[in-house]
Amino acid sequence: MVARLRSCVICPRECKVNRLENEHGFCHSGKLPIVSSFCAHRGEEPALSGSGGSGTIFFGNCNLRCVYCQNYQISQDYGAQLFNEVSINTLADQMLHLQHEGCHNINLVTPSHFVPQIVEALVEAVPRGLRLPLVYNSSGYDSLESLRVLDGIIDIYLPDLRYASDECGEKYSSVKDYVRHDRAAIKEMYRQVGNLRLNDKGIAQQGVIVRHLILPDRLAGSRESLKWLAQEISSDITVSIMSQYYPANHATDEPLLARTITYKEYAEVVQLLEELGMENGWLQEMDAPANYQPDFNAQGHPFEKTGERKDE
Repeated sequence: MVARLRSCVICPRECKVNRLENEHGFCHSGKLPIVSSFCAHRGEEPALSGSGGSGTIFFGNCNLRCVYCQNYQISQDYGAQLFNEVSINTLADQMLHLQHEGCHNINLVTPSHFVPQIVEALVEAVPRGLRLPLVYNSSGYDSLESLRVLDGIIDIYLPDLRYASDECGEKYSSVKDYVRHDRAAIKEMYRQVGNLRLNDKGIAQQGVIVRHLILPDRLAGSRESLKWLAQEISSDITVSIMSQYYPANHATDEPLLARTITYKEYAEVVQLLEELGMENGWLQEMDAPANYQPDFNAQGHPFEKTGERKDE
């Protein structure tokens, strides 16, 4: 797997730069993993956060360029992220530390461009006692080859279902072929682990949770996206419908993205779930934008000031 970094084809962009020699392609990342923050996160879906928190590892940089990215401080500030490179040994230590802190899982956030390094860290951490479920928390813009390597390794997949239109993907995330790759990735994830399964305490152990962020002016293509998910995957699949959008990063420069969503836009998606018979999962409340504004430049937990996630 690490050899694929020599002419990098780890994600669908297939930049083919030699990351083993620290050549940088679209993701601006070289040989070593970049960890911007790691913490017990209590703002994830209830089945992930539970009472002990989700052991979240935020990887720096990204293979998308979302103009509204809420994590833009770590996803698009490439120079600063060079100072957050860590060794494979340190990444393994961080996983074990989160387990020691009582977290319910290891939540790998924006992992798509660091799959080989994550596997290397797991090879070290598992013999040292790592036993928590692993969560692959991605934008959905993932390589099928990379996902197949993770078959039998990842317990819980947490992909985004972000757009139904490649035009929107290109305009707002600088990706020309998001829809095809995202849908293929979700199919592969579902093939590997199926529907969500919980333990007797309601904590996720295995399965897929699909996140869908409602965007203003129907830019997320919610009707087409969720209809595809229900009909092509399963209406029983677990979904996390997110109303937390606010105009972060460069979104204020985009007229259609320069506001939060309206109640009408939110209600349309809720009604759509009922029409499609999709009953498994969570709906964020309308006050979510005020509760999800991380600050990765602050000391300590980037979500400390935002509190816990509230879902209906």
